[in-house]
Amino acid sequence: MAKYLAQIIVMGAQVVGRAFARALRQEFAASRAAADARGRAGHQSAAASNLSGLSLQEAQQILNISKLSPEEIQKNYEHLFKVNDKSVGGSFYLQSKVVRAKERLEEELRIQAQEDREKEQRPQT
Repeated sequence: MAKYLAQIIVMGAQVVGRAFARALRQEFAASRAAADARGRAGHQSAAASNLSGLSLQEAQQILNISKLSPEEIQKNYEHLFKVNDKSVGGSFYLQSKVVRAKERLEEELRIQAQEDREKEQRPQT
């Protein structure tokens, strides 16, 4: 009886493992296809999203920003950071989300500036 129970458990684990591996491969393929569709900048932006754990859209929502402006990012960051300070009854979790959102948006600004420099350096034909 124990032998059959062990076999059932092992078979179930194998099925779940295969399904997980297949889902993971599909997710990687979809992510790669989305990044390819966005072009070269998409790869950098996708890498920045992976590093920070936030997508560009999530970061914009957290800091309530519609367009990427360094002044607006800093202004909203300072306000939200102070409001969520633990000493005034705020949430450390939300404060850390605000910090990560600011980092993600600053990385996106850096990527855009790099793209602009590359466009200027390309020869005009």
